[in-house]
Amino acid sequence: MSKVLIIKLGYSETIDAGIGKVTSLGDVLRTTVILYPFADDHVTWLVDEQAYPLLKENPLVNRILTYDLSSVLQLQRERFDTVINLEKVPGVCALADSISAWRRYGFRFDEMHGVAEAYDGCEKVFSLCKDGDLKRTYQGSWQESLLQIVGAKWDGQEYILGYQPKSSEIYDVGLNWAVGSKWHNKSWPKGGWDELKTLMDGSYSYSMQQGMDDLYAYMDWINSCRLLVTNDSLGLHIALALRKKIVVLYGPTNPNETCFYGRGEALFPDLNRPCIPCIEQDCSQETHCIDYIAATTVFDSVKRLMTQGESD
Repeated sequence: MSKVLIIKLGYSETIDAGIGKVTSLGDVLRTTVILYPFADDHVTWLVDEQAYPLLKENPLVNRILTYDLSSVLQLQRERFDTVINLEKVPGVCALADSISAWRRYGFRFDEMHGVAEAYDGCEKVFSLCKDGDLKRTYQGSWQESLLQIVGAKWDGQEYILGYQPKSSEIYDVGLNWAVGSKWHNKSWPKGGWDELKTLMDGSYSYSMQQGMDDLYAYMDWINSCRLLVTNDSLGLHIALALRKKIVVLYGPTNPNETCFYGRGEALFPDLNRPCIPCIEQDCSQETHCIDYIAATTVFDSVKRLMTQGESD
């Protein structure tokens, strides 16, 4: 049994250029597909404390370490067969390089320039981080790109969520309206949500987003819904992990990165702007592109997915 260390804190999205102080929880959860090639190994995962609930009780993770001085000092004295660093923060790259290991995948530290660079096998993913035009038009899925880093092939494996929600399905539709502070321009306007609720009245039971201050409660709420209408956010990835049907509203981000496993639909703005998707966190336009997704379009997707499989 090999000893494997995965470093994925959530400080930088693996195929996105940005590095910030806001932990990308969804990026941590969708990274769990990388566990499949190491299912027979002893896996340690270094993660930010905020993302710990997303890894807790994961059957393919033997040990979870939260990122702090104690865990850093500990790892620098341990030996691993494989270190997989999926963070582009230079200091984290330097930490990964300082840990004793036979094999290394992902990002490394460039000692001459003090920046992150790619190990062999990660060049394609790194090029997506550096080239915005390439990322905008890229047709490959996140899962495919991630497994390429470790020389593996993606065969449709799904996310792995260890947490077992305490809720049962109560609502037909969950309305996951909130977005994180990092990508405020992913937010569909309040008027759209209000119109969607009016359209669903009398046809489907629905619930507005709950558990926003408690990750466990949030997962319980998503599990209580048969289908989730959501922006491109953490809720999308939790819904996928819980095998829910989803309708996803896309504006500034590339929908091709996400595989819905046959359970979802992606909706786009009814708008001809060459900048879509811009892959930018700030919009220079007077109106955001996501404002141009009609509530009737969303409702049509809800109806299609809700009837999907009923005759099976």
